[in-house]
Amino acid sequence: MKKTVVLFLLLAGGGLVAYTNPPSEIRFAILGDRTGEAVSGVYEEAWRETNLDHPDFAVTVGDSIQGGNDLTMDAEWQKVMRMLTPYRRYRIFFTPGNHDIWSAASARAFEKYTKHPPHYSFDYKQAHFTVLDNSRSDEMPAVELTYLEKDLQQHGGQPVKFIFSHRPSWILHVVLGDSNFPLHKLAKRYGVKYVIAGHLHQMLHFELDGITYLSMASSGGHLRDDKAYGKGWFFAHTLVTVNGDAVRFEIKELSAPFGKGRLTTAADWGVAGLAGGK
Repeated sequence: MKKTVVLFLLLAGGGLVAYTNPPSEIRFAILGDRTGEAVSGVYEEAWRETNLDHPDFAVTVGDSIQGGNDLTMDAEWQKVMRMLTPYRRYRIFFTPGNHDIWSAASARAFEKYTKHPPHYSFDYKQAHFTVLDNSRSDEMPAVELTYLEKDLQQHGGQPVKFIFSHRPSWILHVVLGDSNFPLHKLAKRYGVKYVIAGHLHQMLHFELDGITYLSMASSGGHLRDDKAYGKGWFFAHTLVTVNGDAVRFEIKELSAPFGKGRLTTAADWGVAGLAGGK
């Protein structure tokens, strides 16, 4: 008699979503910042190319709207949701960015349109994902660290763990090789191997005590500096494949006219752009 396996995706405050006989691997997409100062057409192209990968779900790193004005935020969110209509067959897990949340009203709007609170977590197969809210602070707020510790305690059995936030609050500590900051200590204690952020619009990769820290390339927000690909300034989406406890990041530069379609892995990038100055 054939055995049927049913997987439940657990959402904070969102009930259960069932998947029958799921494939043996996890494939999910990461979308970089859409804003600030969105470049017309880029985010739409990032989603078209993401769709070609047929991921199980997608995670954003924040800044879905330009924001900053309580009077126009609803119209902005409605525009984004209309743009995403062709892709609603995918579960989209939004991370709150500083362009998404700047006030109490905008925090409520984020929850209304994304169907997620500013911080939350979910499980998919053997992987656990924690989304933190540092939208209004360059530092990771104490309340977020408290939430993170409780969340990781409750999901200690998951072999693969990811932390997402918009701002890379960790970046100065990691650049200096400082292991003595709260988020890193929690990640080490509970076996988190991947910490991912946006905000900079630049592809960077850091390793500290066996933990991978990634700053993701833009998916629409303007490119800074001299816009040099080798320095991490380009438009992209990322496909992440998880097999067992092995994780592979494929950073996919957008095709013309927004890029050259170059493909790299996280290992190809370092703290100042492409490793080895390629």
